[in-house]
Amino acid sequence: MSSHPKYPDVAVRLTGHDGNAFSVIAAVSKALRKHGVPEDEVQEFKDEAMSGNYDHLLRTAMAWVDVS
Repeated sequence: MSSHPKYPDVAVRLTGHDGNAFSVIAAVSKALRKHGVPEDEVQEFKDEAMSGNYDHLLRTAMAWVDVS
């Protein structure tokens, strides 16, 4: 994976919030939509994020958006 996210202008703060998988997916999906990312790409993120374990989910989130 690249060291730069696919959507570097989309920032998602995950620290200090509920860290369960559904919350992470919801936060990233909401941020992507807010920045005008097409729904098919949001679905692509969700499909990829849910295709592995929790570590895979976090790596996927970091590959798509700026996570803090």
